Amino acid sequence: MLDFNPRPSMAERINALVDAALIAEREATPPRTYLGASRLGHACERALQFEFAGAPKDEGADFGGQTLRIFEIGHQLEDLAIRWLRAAGIDLYTRKGNRPDGEQFGFSVAGGRIRGHVDGIVAGAPAALGLRTPALWECKTMNAKNWRACVKDGVAVSKPVYAAQIAIYQAYMEPSVPGISSAPALFTAINKDTAELHHEQVAFDADLAQRMSDRAVRILQATDAGELLPRIAANRDFFECRFCAHAERCWGLAA
Repeated sequence: MLDFNPRPSMAERINALVDAALIAEREATPPRTYLGASRLGHACERALQFEFAGAPKDEGADFGGQTLRIFEIGHQLEDLAIRWLRAAGIDLYTRKGNRPDGEQFGFSVAGGRIRGHVDGIVAGAPAALGLRTPALWECKTMNAKNWRACVKDGVAVSKPVYAAQIAIYQAYMEPSVPGISSAPALFTAINKDTAELHHEQVAFDADLAQRMSDRAVRILQATDAGELLPRIAANRDFFECRFCAHAERCWGLAA
């Protein structure tokens, strides 16, 4: 007798087990208890407030297995970029003592409620490059479309969240790494589709860093006071709202 009931393929069954394992690992990871400085460039302050407060995400809005795989591939590509830059003669420190088990470079302010961890610090480079050091190094992986936009327009225009991250990292790392805010940061973007590399220098934007710092303080103060910060839009169809993990909660609350 023919069996017309569809059955998962071997690939589907293995992938389901892989994704379940990744989701279980993520769920076992303690949640952040601080405001991540890398997120401060996000356009909606209320979304950042929800993240900081640990508000539950909408049903189905948490990361699935495939997204977690994408994140993990990005981390592995960053490790490759570190190796490539060092092979090119760039003296790049990613952890204290440059040991694999060393503590990651970063900062903690406002009683530990605002924190950031940097990808690396350039301590030296071949003279032909003309890099001033010490310099912040930040690395991101992108699909081909976003990578091309970054090459064409620069990170500040194409990826303002990354530009804000760079600026505030330069500002807050200055006390522990004197001179890091006066030297342009080195930003590396990896095209995940083609392995093409883009590098650009990003001068310190003190005004942007101050705005992001002020934003962080507003988020802390409003959350402590039990006050909701404004939404980015008055219309739920706005693209930032459509893809927000807290949209149901946000639009169910007072404006």
